[in-house]
Amino acid sequence: MILDDLDARPGSATSLLRTVVGLYARDLGGHLAAADLVALLGAAGVAPGAVRSAVSRAKGKGLLDAAEVGGRAGYRLAPGAAEMLARGDRRIFGYRPQGDDDPWCLVSFSIPESRRDARHQLRRHLAGIGCGTVATGLWISPGHLVDEVEGILEGLGLRDAATVFVAGPPRVAGPLADAVARWWDLDGLAARHHAFLVAHPDPDAGSGEETAARSPAEAFARWVRAVDDWRPLPYVDPGLPAAVLPPDWPGTAGVARFAALRAAFAGAAAAHVRAVVPTLGA
Repeated sequence: MILDDLDARPGSATSLLRTVVGLYARDLGGHLAAADLVALLGAAGVAPGAVRSAVSRAKGKGLLDAAEVGGRAGYRLAPGAAEMLARGDRRIFGYRPQGDDDPWCLVSFSIPESRRDARHQLRRHLAGIGCGTVATGLWISPGHLVDEVEGILEGLGLRDAATVFVAGPPRVAGPLADAVARWWDLDGLAARHHAFLVAHPDPDAGSGEETAARSPAEAFARWVRAVDDWRPLPYVDPGLPAAVLPPDWPGTAGVARFAALRAAFAGAAAAHVRAVVPTLGA
């Protein structure tokens, strides 16, 4: 089974739960007491009842298992969840743009109608890591995603149905930028970056009011919501070369904004978690 973050809608209780778990559960030894989880998500604006529903969904998705530690009821990371979160860290906090001369990855597959569900899952997961569609059975991504492509094929049991190529720039009729605009929904990606920039103003451009908002609890809420909104973007936007993107591509500003938000809020947010869960980092 491939664990992923493809289903939860940013801003929902389920998505915010996954974000909090991803940010802090591993520093807590993989366990979060139920009361602490309710308190943390409450600071991010999630009601206790919504937390319980979100936990139930997270358990069903293979993220959490019920567990009692030190006499406190709570939840631990399910098998395979830590590996999924580590993959997410590489995308979320290590966004990697493709250089103009870097290789590309192409995956060609042919899956019969009798395995239609597997074919749907493959397309879903390839789209979920930012691959573009050249043709029905031919997908493309920056070359640095080849290991993720291979992992998807192995995880779905489809390695024998696909061939993966790592190659130089595709040769197309006309500018490569025009082909890239057909293979990816650049307008949709740009709109998502613009929405992130609007929702999360530059923390260094504010007034005294902005500075006052950096109390640990408020910083925690700001940081969790910023990560929650940003988290899907490095998946659907694979970091295409600047030469094939439109002028003033908003993804560049989005990456810079996320870094500024991290610098402004992540430290104080961790301080809030230490206050709520004193075992953090112990």
